[in-house]
Amino acid sequence: MANNPFTLTFGKQPDSFIIRHDNTNKILETFSSGSLSQTYMIEGIRGSGKTVLMTSIANSLKKEKEWIVVNLNSTVDLLEDFAKRLNDECETIPNFFSKGFSISFAGVGIGTNGNDNLRDNISIIKSILDVAKKKKKKVLITIDEVLHDQNMRAFASEFQILIREDYPLYLLMTGLYENIDKIQNDPALTFLLRSPKITLEPLSMLQIINKYKEIFKTDEENAKELAYITKGYAFAFQALGALYWEHKDKKSLEEILQLLDSMLDDFVYKKIWSSCSKRDRDIILAIDEDKTSVKAICDKTRINNSSFSRYKERLVKKGLVTSPEYGYLSLSLPRFYEVVRKYQ
Repeated sequence: MANNPFTLTFGKQPDSFIIRHDNTNKILETFSSGSLSQTYMIEGIRGSGKTVLMTSIANSLKKEKEWIVVNLNSTVDLLEDFAKRLNDECETIPNFFSKGFSISFAGVGIGTNGNDNLRDNISIIKSILDVAKKKKKKVLITIDEVLHDQNMRAFASEFQILIREDYPLYLLMTGLYENIDKIQNDPALTFLLRSPKITLEPLSMLQIINKYKEIFKTDEENAKELAYITKGYAFAFQALGALYWEHKDKKSLEEILQLLDSMLDDFVYKKIWSSCSKRDRDIILAIDEDKTSVKAICDKTRINNSSFSRYKERLVKKGLVTSPEYGYLSLSLPRFYEVVRKYQ
């Protein structure tokens, strides 16, 4: 039996995934030009495909001889992590370092032609970037799920200095709306406020339909029914695909959807729900399965119209609700209605 082409592992580029051509090309063109911006942010709700998009871009640039890609961990000291990983990546490039050039991280130092000098992480980074610049190399840093903390502030501030010093350095970050918003509006990081940002939209429904048709060897009607269940949500596309692949000959669609609800809840929705404020939850619970008028939501939640717009804007930006038509709201995530009702 063939292997399941879908994956539930966050961040891993699955065998079967939907390519976001427009987003991918936009970022690649921006970095290739080098003049528009050397930073880019990808914003989206959990499970929307941020990491997969970033990974596909990083993998694309890795194939180009002039690019060095360094993936950092947002939970550790970013400057130290960058110094070490940059060195590791460059050591894999034949003849990158000249004879006698060596780095010792035990003493956080650089030795050139036998002369050892204790240097900090910034000095190490600059020394390696000097070599990269001479060799016409560009360095892409990727950081997944950035956090607004002192660690990020220190890293971003140094990155800004390196850019001013004309190093061939580029930064691609992913994050939740609330974290990206805090980072961009940090008065110490104003340069990031001007950085271009992509807010991930739902996947192309046409591409999902075609993928399901191809993989399951099914007709247009069945593929459409499956596709519309996902609402274009990247994790749901993978999760429903994985479940349907495994159970389509043994279980009914309704039984598969029950398994999907459990999977969405365990992997994503519990975390999303826990990050919602009391007001956010009240509004979400006031929205019916299809769509609900703003007036009806305000009546149920006892929020006046003037205050409601503020809550609505936040929920839209977080990717939890959408406005299908003027005066109405719908839940953006598939099966969210069925799952969150059980939390009451």
